[in-house]
Amino acid sequence: MKVLVTGATGFVGKALVRKLIEQGQEVTVLSRDAGSAAEKLGVPCLTFSWDASREPAPEKAFEGIEAVIHLAGEPVAATRWNDEVKKRIMDSRTLGTRNLVTTLNHLAVRPRILISASAIGFYGSRGDEVLDESSAPGQGFLAQVCQAWESEAHEANVDRKVIVRIGVVLGKNGGALEKMLPPFKAGLGGPIGSGKHWMSWIHLDDLIGVFLLALQDPRLTGIVNAVSPQPVSNLDFTHALGHALHRPSFVKVPPFALRLAFGEMADEALLASARVTPGALLRDAFPFRHPDLNEALASSV
Repeated sequence: MKVLVTGATGFVGKALVRKLIEQGQEVTVLSRDAGSAAEKLGVPCLTFSWDASREPAPEKAFEGIEAVIHLAGEPVAATRWNDEVKKRIMDSRTLGTRNLVTTLNHLAVRPRILISASAIGFYGSRGDEVLDESSAPGQGFLAQVCQAWESEAHEANVDRKVIVRIGVVLGKNGGALEKMLPPFKAGLGGPIGSGKHWMSWIHLDDLIGVFLLALQDPRLTGIVNAVSPQPVSNLDFTHALGHALHRPSFVKVPPFALRLAFGEMADEALLASARVTPGALLRDAFPFRHPDLNEALASSV
């Protein structure tokens, strides 16, 4: 199969492209800097330059393409939010998806499948409420971003669309653990506040498996929550991470300190409670490789 991937140089994108190549698929990559993307990926693939928020995707990149996996988007937690950062987060997803879909819909021969990333931020912070793909959207900036992002993807005129709402991604050399590990390794890790808020996570290997399943299984369509079937409290997560590192994990981080440091982002990205279940994947009997948090962390640190 010929697959086009956007966002291919990110933590998830790199792993996905390498897995596709390993499986014998032909991969084309759209990236802001085609030369840099080819160097970072280090695998045989075609690369085309595309400034996602500013211009339609180049039609020549879609020759022979059967499926598109759209991952591109500005990092959400890279820096403290201000109006400019929030605009980049929103525009990179909404305008980027719109510009991709504009090209898709104008092609004489279109790809059959669009798999577009979203996030469990769609649900907002919901306390102990158990959430599945049918749950209503939540409140807050990230929920607004995800709703707008998904709305643009739904405009694609293709045979099958899959929207993958991604949880907290665990894996080596990147993802959510990249910023967590230094304080924990120093023995300064611990829960945030009471630690009662829920974290819905997924191992990178399983997330790649979800994208591969979405490519291959025509039964998988619509919204898919890409999370482990075992969400945990922040308290349990921090204890498990400390155990995986053989380090203590009792230094509580007060919420007010996070709000001082990160402002609005603290409540939306660090303190939000999302107890999300992978209903669509369970119905499809998806074979999770890392459903247990302790094992997932042991393979990620």
